[in-house]
Amino acid sequence: MRIRPVSTMTRTLLGLAATVPVVLGLVAPAAEAAPDAGAAARARVPLAIGHRGVPVQAPENTLASIDRAARLGVGWVENDVQRTKDGRLVVIHDTTLTRTTDVKKRFPDRAPWKVGDFTLAEIQKLDAGGWYDRRFAGERVPTLERYLRRVDHNRQKLLLEVKAPELYPGIEQQLVAELRRTGWLDRRHVGGRLVVQSFNAASLRTFHGLRPDVKTGFLGAPKPAELREYAKFADQINPDHTKVGAAWVRSVHGVKGPHGRRLEVSAWTVDDPDRAVALARMGVDAIITNAPHVIAEALAEDAEDTMQDTPLTLADVPDFG
Repeated sequence: MRIRPVSTMTRTLLGLAATVPVVLGLVAPAAEAAPDAGAAARARVPLAIGHRGVPVQAPENTLASIDRAARLGVGWVENDVQRTKDGRLVVIHDTTLTRTTDVKKRFPDRAPWKVGDFTLAEIQKLDAGGWYDRRFAGERVPTLERYLRRVDHNRQKLLLEVKAPELYPGIEQQLVAELRRTGWLDRRHVGGRLVVQSFNAASLRTFHGLRPDVKTGFLGAPKPAELREYAKFADQINPDHTKVGAAWVRSVHGVKGPHGRRLEVSAWTVDDPDRAVALARMGVDAIITNAPHVIAEALAEDAEDTMQDTPLTLADVPDFG
């Protein structure tokens, strides 16, 4: 990080440039504004999304993890949704219970311990925190209902992954019903607090057909020639960060999604600040990370350095004439 003093005049000009045009409606949206490197850098700081909460500080996909994220000021969290044997939606990443619970100890004769082979009552007996640290012993695998209500309570936003939907026929309809029942399909949530994503294009297409108003993301890195097909049902293309290059990001941004806006890119899973900064400079819209507080700080510092390295011009100051 390079720390440099900013003059009072510079701060004043920056404040005017950043706030007055927006409040008074004096400038066009950023996509239509004249190109300016400094302004672009200030406008495009990617979101840092907490991957399963903040698992560098708490067990993944638990209420403790999203609570910790909230205390760190993390506004967006990501989770994974699957279905129990008796048809309840729960939040867990792996399709088996072995890595993040004590299922082998409690049910030693139930190998291979698949999520879909256990009832909700059985899963709620499991310890989903002790494997991580004894301070979290007794943490449970949350139901989707309880998780959604906690995200709301924390005033957070949610990137919800439908995990392995091919294992759970009809989960898309069930997810819509649960989102509706918990109030997550009202205008406030649909308008900017919820994105549903999946690796399974067929499942995502089905969900989009059921609720075309909800923002969706495809997990993968399609070739540029394939993007228009995905854009029929996905608003985001969310790749493994190792697949991302600046030219590919430009290709994605050059296609409009089902809501008439350019496709977005949320890259995963990035815990190295230098890599996050490199991705930001390629133009990604969000970074999914196990350490969202660390990555957000790195992105903010890089944006500040870029802004300070770029001399202010009259283009940065609103014209009141």
